Amino acid sequence: MKILIATGNEHKFKEITDILPRRTQTGEDIEYVSLADVGGLKMPPEDGNTLQENARIKAVYAANETGLPAVSDDTGLEVEFLNGRPGVHTARYAGEYADAADNNRKLLNELEGLFLGKRAARFRTIACLAVPHGKTLSFEGVLDGFIGFGYRGENGFGYDPLFIVGGSRKTLAEMTETDKNAVSHRGKAFRKLGKYLEELTK
Repeated sequence: MKILIATGNEHKFKEITDILPRRTQTGEDIEYVSLADVGGLKMPPEDGNTLQENARIKAVYAANETGLPAVSDDTGLEVEFLNGRPGVHTARYAGEYADAADNNRKLLNELEGLFLGKRAARFRTIACLAVPHGKTLSFEGVLDGFIGFGYRGENGFGYDPLFIVGGSRKTLAEMTETDKNAVSHRGKAFRKLGKYLEELTK
């Protein structure tokens, strides 16, 4: 079984495929390929109004274009004090061409002066599996925590150096890849997807 992970981000591809199973319970091998492996397919814009819409748009497009079952996801950081922002605009919070540093600076500026208890936030991931010209299934993972006061840690990407995991003193960027996958929003969503894949039969 070959499944397309519809991302061009090598770090994200590794993180996802480290979580997903390599074999179904019936013994069928599962091979994962990235966008680079299918000729660098250009993905459509993420113009949905929700995380679920964005994940579905990408997965359905990738599946229909390549003829492979495709997986895509969308993740949003939802900050309580900001009424759920940046949410669906997480990746482009500081503007269309903003990078992670720009987004982090904007977020820290908006929360400046607030104590930790007022900086509650959660990461939410929706992972979508689409069959070419067929059905789609979605799986959700949530991680609660707080936005810290500055950058901590060298691992991860995006907002990971700012996000202090609930019940922990560490940011996501201070965790090892294994520990992060065990608790993260993406890990939870993709373990649910992985369980579904494991139980597939021919």
